[in-house]
Amino acid sequence: MKERKLTAMLPPIIQSLLKSEGTPGESGQVNLVQTQMSWILFAGNLVYKMKKPVDLGYVDYTTLEKRQYYCNREVELNRRLCPQGYLGVSTINLADGEYSIDGDGEVVDYAVKMKKLPQEKMLDYLLANNNPTADMLSQVAERVAAFHKKAETGPHIDPFGSIQAIRFNTEENFTQSIKYADKVVSRDTLDRIKDYTNRFLNNNSALFESRVKEGHIRDCHGDLHSSHICFTDELCIYDCIEFSDRFRYSDTAAEVAFLAMDLDHYGRADLSQVFIQRYLEMTRDSQVETLLNFYKCYRAMVRAKVNCFKLDDPYVDSEEKQRSLLKAQQYFDLAESYTLQKPWLLVNVGLVGSGKSTLAKELARHMGIVVISSDIVRKTLAGIPPVESASQGMDTGVYSPDFSRLTYETMFNQAASWLKKGVSVILDATFVLALSRKTAYEIAMKYNAGFAFLEYTISDEEACRRINHRKLEPGNVSDGTTQVYFKMKSEFEPLDKTEAQQRVIIDCAETTAENLAKVRHFIFNRYRS
Repeated sequence: MKERKLTAMLPPIIQSLLKSEGTPGESGQVNLVQTQMSWILFAGNLVYKMKKPVDLGYVDYTTLEKRQYYCNREVELNRRLCPQGYLGVSTINLADGEYSIDGDGEVVDYAVKMKKLPQEKMLDYLLANNNPTADMLSQVAERVAAFHKKAETGPHIDPFGSIQAIRFNTEENFTQSIKYADKVVSRDTLDRIKDYTNRFLNNNSALFESRVKEGHIRDCHGDLHSSHICFTDELCIYDCIEFSDRFRYSDTAAEVAFLAMDLDHYGRADLSQVFIQRYLEMTRDSQVETLLNFYKCYRAMVRAKVNCFKLDDPYVDSEEKQRSLLKAQQYFDLAESYTLQKPWLLVNVGLVGSGKSTLAKELARHMGIVVISSDIVRKTLAGIPPVESASQGMDTGVYSPDFSRLTYETMFNQAASWLKKGVSVILDATFVLALSRKTAYEIAMKYNAGFAFLEYTISDEEACRRINHRKLEPGNVSDGTTQVYFKMKSEFEPLDKTEAQQRVIIDCAETTAENLAKVRHFIFNRYRS
């Protein structure tokens, strides 16, 4: 019933094409995906992308001639990075009251015709299923670096890298986002992001000028994020921006920052750094690192506002709007995190089953933090797959005191390496011993990082319930048991008064969102520097 109601809300041309008779493809079923600007029809091995007749200010598809022009432009531009995926432009025809693709009758619209790419090989799918490798991101970096080297540049493109143009783009973000203040994002967050953006622009005018003079302003992809990357036999980077030269003509550093930010958004700041470092090795463009957080912040704001726009789209159903709301809030959080002036070291302190890993993953997604998990480090050192049990009994095997010390030492070394690069870290372990907490604090001080303990409180009953339930979850990497819980509880060394001053209490009776907000409040309001 719900599906029929939603279909009835669609324009007649789309309703008709959803019937397989008029839509070519190997499969008899046609499926629809919508964006703010497009209707995308999936028909077997083919995809047809039609442009909605909308004028959003930054894009105007209101006439047939414009839609034809931009369909042709989309094919031309996307063949630069995905020649095998773009097959051409199809006509939408009307004859005897029936619509068809590449059929007979009057041409009433146009669609970009594409080869369907395998969903399971899309980078966003791989990220959601924890499958991408460092080598894959290195491959993307190499492809993007080679593309940037050959991408068009010149006097007609250079002005888009001027500080005036960049200021216009950033100000547009704030102008278009302000209507969502106190509905999707707090005004304080928007103010922090705007203050950071303006300060960076005011303090780095010479840097932006040099980017133009040195030829770094290019005809780029313009929308380089994980859902536009597919690891087919030949790497395919598709769906670039065709509707606005202004959004595509940009500093190559801004393009690198877009994908780096998106990897942060998926909680994989580690892969983000792999991508960045390989790109720098390929291009020798040392200025990228200085510009990275600025452009990450800008790109996160773009993604936030695009998701906000869906909240006003009458063709987007309520479930999709709710997903867009949550995404927008996450992107605003991420944008704010890039305004921090130094990295942070967060240290989980709590017993098994208290929700440490759950909050660590959310912090990674909302703040671009690298998660260093004791469970994964321990099993990696032992040569054991993360989801395989390594338990041989308490205080034996990989859980012996000596192996536990090695695990913590490895975590500390990894944390130091990331902090040295200016990347924030959360250490996801129990930290029941005061000595291990002291070592973590000393590492943060050595690298001038912000610091906080996240101390988890939970009842015995709830902890045991979670531990027993977790055993049934696919992909669980923890070997924690109720016996381990009570043993750790007996060995726990409480935080002293000094440690308590750098502590955020994580109440496991509260939601993950509430605890996430408490950590962010501590970072942004108590220790802003």
